[in-house]
Amino acid sequence: MRGHLLPHPQALSARVKARGRPATAGAQERRVIARNRRARHDYHIEDVVEAGLVLTGTEVKSLRAGRASLTDGFAQITDGEAWLHNVHIPEYAQGTWTNHEPRRPRKLLLHRKEIDRLERQIAERGLTLVPLSLYFSGGRVKVELALARGKRTYDKRQDLAQRDAAREVERAHRRRG
Repeated sequence: MRGHLLPHPQALSARVKARGRPATAGAQERRVIARNRRARHDYHIEDVVEAGLVLTGTEVKSLRAGRASLTDGFAQITDGEAWLHNVHIPEYAQGTWTNHEPRRPRKLLLHRKEIDRLERQIAERGLTLVPLSLYFSGGRVKVELALARGKRTYDKRQDLAQRDAAREVERAHRRRG
């Protein structure tokens, strides 16, 4: 078979591994940049959605350095487009006049059906879109959004009491075992 130009599959696999990429196409690493820990404390999370972000080059470089804050962030749907507000991505240290504004609104990349579904649930059920985490997935920046309902003060106290009780039970099991 002289016309056979394709390399042996094992040789191809070795080349791909040598370049530092995963051998399987479906394997994607998920490197978390920032988490919003207050979101799970302040909200009842009902649904989680993954969305892409439209970013500038200096924002991506700043995120690669692992710098971002989601504490006051929220998402809003205006004119059929989803926007992420109040997420702080600090200016890139080596940036020049092309640097970005740290708290500018950023467009979220979602399918039309997802945007319509989220908009409907926000309007009908009085939910909020809150960012839970910001991460790299396959070289692209993604944000994990939660459809959430705000907790009342007594709900928060109840959750803290349950967590403390679970810790006490765990300690008791460790002492016995």
